[in-house]
Amino acid sequence: MALSKTQSSFYRRLYVAHLIDHGTASVPALIDATGMPRRTAQDTVNALVELDVHCEFEQQAGARHHIGRYVIRDWGPIDPTWVAAHAERLREALGYPPV
Repeated sequence: MALSKTQSSFYRRLYVAHLIDHGTASVPALIDATGMPRRTAQDTVNALVELDVHCEFEQQAGARHHIGRYVIRDWGPIDPTWVAAHAERLREALGYPPV
C-alpha cells in the first residue's frame, strides 16, 4: 500500500527525529542515511517543531560555518520509545536504505 502525502510526511519526521536522537545528527549524515535530497532533509528537521518536537542545532565548540549537530531537546507528545521500536517499519515504508 502506498503512503499518502500526510503519512509519508509524518513518518519522515518521526524517522528523522529518531535518527537525530540516535546520533545521525547532521544534514549530511541524514542525507547519507536516507538518500533524501539536502533540501528535504533541512525542511524535515525544520518541520519537527510542527509536531512539538524541540530540535536544536548545537554549534561545535571552536568550529565555524555551522559545524555541529542537531539535538532533540523534547519529544513533546511523541513517544520516542514507540518510534525507536517501530523505526525499521518507518524506514521500510519510506523506502530508505538499511542503516
